[in-house]
Amino acid sequence: MEAKLVAGNLERATDGLARADGPPLIVVVGPTAVGKSELALRLASSLGGEIVSADSRQIYRYMDVGTAKPTLQEQAQARHHLVDVVDPDEEYTLAHFQADAYRAIDDVLARGRLPFLVGGTGLYVRAVVEGLRIPRVAPQPELRAELEERARREGPDSVHRELRALDPVAAGRIDPRNVRRVIRALEVCRTARAPVSRLQTSTPPPYRTLTIGLTADRETLYRRIDVRVDEQLAAGLVEENRRLLAMGYGYHLPSMSGLGYRQVGMYLRGEVDLPHAIEILKLETHRFARQQYTWFRLGDPRIRWLESGPDAPERALALVRELVEHTAWNPTPSSRAGSTSGSAGSAGA
Repeated sequence: MEAKLVAGNLERATDGLARADGPPLIVVVGPTAVGKSELALRLASSLGGEIVSADSRQIYRYMDVGTAKPTLQEQAQARHHLVDVVDPDEEYTLAHFQADAYRAIDDVLARGRLPFLVGGTGLYVRAVVEGLRIPRVAPQPELRAELEERARREGPDSVHRELRALDPVAAGRIDPRNVRRVIRALEVCRTARAPVSRLQTSTPPPYRTLTIGLTADRETLYRRIDVRVDEQLAAGLVEENRRLLAMGYGYHLPSMSGLGYRQVGMYLRGEVDLPHAIEILKLETHRFARQQYTWFRLGDPRIRWLESGPDAPERALALVRELVEHTAWNPTPSSRAGSTSGSAGSAGA
């Protein structure tokens, strides 16, 4: 995880961006529990900004503790978009997110405020920042059911092997354990008769983008993850799972397969005791954090990496101010109109 960081180089941070046309978009990325949400909240509060969530789990209503969703107090400090978009049993595709994110960003800009795209879902961030042209292939229920059954019967690697044969580029980007994404990629490959990676061309959006990455050494990151899991347990993670089950949302749903839900589900079904379930959750979250670095690479020159620590907010603030100064953009930190908690509905979701 250690790498040569390029944070603090203001000339490099804005090189090329100052010559681009269009309003600014600040992107904050990094692994889970590194502190990017807190950093983005401080930046948005200081600069009259609003946060557009790029988190594939926080889109679900009623799933608050396990997704580390921003609290009502945090949402009162800066308006949040694309949080609580759909119910846990509703489908929400990458295409839906991309359209909603662009709508939210444009709405923020139209009101004279500064948009912050914040999250650890790499594909969500890439869809917005790179302007992915997402293949318009409708879900194939019969094929999906066939592949899901095969994954259950033969294991996740069975479907991932097929994807590697059809599209090694896409297979390299998708975690074999993320069966839902593997199957969706296979749907597109089979239906379109072409690799999904070849179909995903891009047209960059008209924003002047600055991407700030927050990182930490592995030991520190793992410690933060473990503390967060313990806090989630104390905040009612098990009770939240029970409540969702009582509402009719079962573990067969994609929304319920995420970290904090899959592992607690093992406990509630009697497969493991609670301490073991929590141990599994911590270890799998460690693995997930490592995987996030395949999306947000420490050597990527497009990302201005900062080491998480007390000076990170000031260094990030300097980067953002430098970008804003190179534009004709004038955010309005004193304008609090519409700055209270915002749902996805306000962003057109």
